[in-house]
Amino acid sequence: MREVLAQAAFQLFLERGFERTTVDDIVARAGVGRRSFFRYFPSKEDAVFPDHERCLAEMTEFLAAAVDSDPVGAVSDAARIVLRMYAANPEFSVQRYRLTREVPGLRTYELSVVRRYEQTLAGHLRSRFGEDGDGALRAEVIAASVVAAHNNGLRLWLRSGGEGDPEVAVDHALALVREAWGRPAASTASTASTAPAVPEASTAPVVPFAVSGGGGGGGDGDGEVVVMVARKGTPMWRVVQQIEAAVGEN
Repeated sequence: MREVLAQAAFQLFLERGFERTTVDDIVARAGVGRRSFFRYFPSKEDAVFPDHERCLAEMTEFLAAAVDSDPVGAVSDAARIVLRMYAANPEFSVQRYRLTREVPGLRTYELSVVRRYEQTLAGHLRSRFGEDGDGALRAEVIAASVVAAHNNGLRLWLRSGGEGDPEVAVDHALALVREAWGRPAASTASTASTAPAVPEASTAPVVPFAVSGGGGGGGDGDGEVVVMVARKGTPMWRVVQQIEAAVGEN
């Protein structure tokens, strides 16, 4: 029934537009009552993303069973679960991507979904690196990097209309994350404990560079990821200054 309702809703969204489609329209197309719709979906927006709850549960289960030796590799592999969900139904995935680009409310909803994935990845990493201090910070930064890398590759594929193998771009992007953050937490902790302190006024370099997403994007920023590389101990004001310079005011 969940699948029937989601299919009916999405067909109507494509035919009439999201804003002009009501819940009554959806249940009429599906041949059920309003109560049935709200049993499965709290809102119209949820009907556009019917597969994410299952995917999030699968990701959570996967991470719970992951070994401790390579936490960055584990969260990278967990992100591929989301990719496989999209790749399993290219036509639907491409249509949904186009619909979310057209409806601001859906874009906002999608961001909330992405945030839930990021929080799940960060929670797993905190359990490996620690809940406080640099451990928690490292977990948040790596989780955000994994999500950004995954989404960069995924959107390249979606903008192409679902042509080719989506794993190629995603694997390339995730390889950059693992290269940057793949050291085991224990090794990082050891390095941090023995390295000399860097003064707050340090002029250690902050180097911005862009990883081009290619494949168009119309200047909306989806096709490019800006990555910052900074020496440990660099003052935060300098990092922010360089980010603003690399990204630009817009």
